[in-house]
Amino acid sequence: MALCYKNSMKITRDEVKRVAALARLELSSEEEAALTDQLDKILQYMEKLGQLDTATVEPLTHVVEMVNAFREDKVTAPSSAESLLSNAPALEKSFLKVPKIIE
Repeated sequence: MALCYKNSMKITRDEVKRVAALARLELSSEEEAALTDQLDKILQYMEKLGQLDTATVEPLTHVVEMVNAFREDKVTAPSSAESLLSNAPALEKSFLKVPKIIE
């Protein structure tokens, strides 16, 4: 199923003004003319792409083959609380001691 228009797409200056207003952009008349021309060229190119035969092309989500790098979740060396807390700046019993921030 082709997702392109059969008619020739041509963007008008009024359409550019409307989109600019929706985007809250203030464009000068020169900028409107330049954008109209640029957007029209983009639409012409899209029409050209729409003429390609893609019936035998498989749909894809990525250009290169993607493989998940999952591994089995295994416990290799159990850690003790003492070894995990050894780098803490301050301890109180088996808890991290932090500065008081609320009075």
